[in-house]
Amino acid sequence: MSTSTALVTGAGRGIGRAVAVRLAHSGWRVYGGVRTDVAAEQLAAESDLITPVELDVTVPEHLTALDRVLPERLDALVNNAGVAVGGPVETLSRADMRTQFEVNLIGPLAVTRAVLPRLRRARGRVVFISSINGRVSFPFTGIYNASKYATEAVADCLRVELRPFGVQVGLVEPGVIDTDPWHEMDELIDGLEAGLEPEHRELYAPQFAGERRLIGRIRTNAKPPERVAAAVERQLTRRRVRPRTLVGADARLVLGMKVLLPARGLDAVWARSTSAPVRGARPRVLS
Repeated sequence: MSTSTALVTGAGRGIGRAVAVRLAHSGWRVYGGVRTDVAAEQLAAESDLITPVELDVTVPEHLTALDRVLPERLDALVNNAGVAVGGPVETLSRADMRTQFEVNLIGPLAVTRAVLPRLRRARGRVVFISSINGRVSFPFTGIYNASKYATEAVADCLRVELRPFGVQVGLVEPGVIDTDPWHEMDELIDGLEAGLEPEHRELYAPQFAGERRLIGRIRTNAKPPERVAAAVERQLTRRRVRPRTLVGADARLVLGMKVLLPARGLDAVWARSTSAPVRGARPRVLS
């Protein structure tokens, strides 16, 4: 019996690394996309079944080079590479927005297109690592939410379009996961606030304070990335891929709130958690 093969993007750290390691330990031949030599060395040391591949999903030359590395048949693609651009929507630049969508949507779709002939030959599977942010929109992560909503829309489309070829498509939607960005969140929030124009800094000061308190609370319940890796492996080995798989009690709770609460009720929850002004309060006007 031949060894199953998988390409995992963003395998240098966090969820992608956990997925690559778990699959390799289960006997898969894994091609792990990384962006630095250091990440390549560290990933290769995890297993003889892992082959690091230089892969920035926004660089066309890296996608072209996959033809020289990957086997003719590919059983799975795990689109994990991603970034999160934070901050109030009105403060985001066009460059911020382009970066968010290039990395989280356009890049993964370009990878998918590049390896689809191999996936067709194997009647393989595509798993997109989305987020609960792809189902529920949170304040201060508006453009990130948008990129994940878009990922879910495209995955829904691909699931039908690729069905005649035997290629199954699914999403994995984690809640808060204990990865490096969450450990760096305090510094990130400080940097975002410091980078604002003075008028925006004053306007959004209460919300930034609320964000810091909220992050401190929810970070204590972060789940290890291995939980996501286990969900990905199940998606790749079950008879039929599930369209969506939530990971974490927090993700299920938030989705339940969206289902049960009216839109304005959910707005009020987010407003309270981030200290945003409530309805009826006088708007703050700068002199």
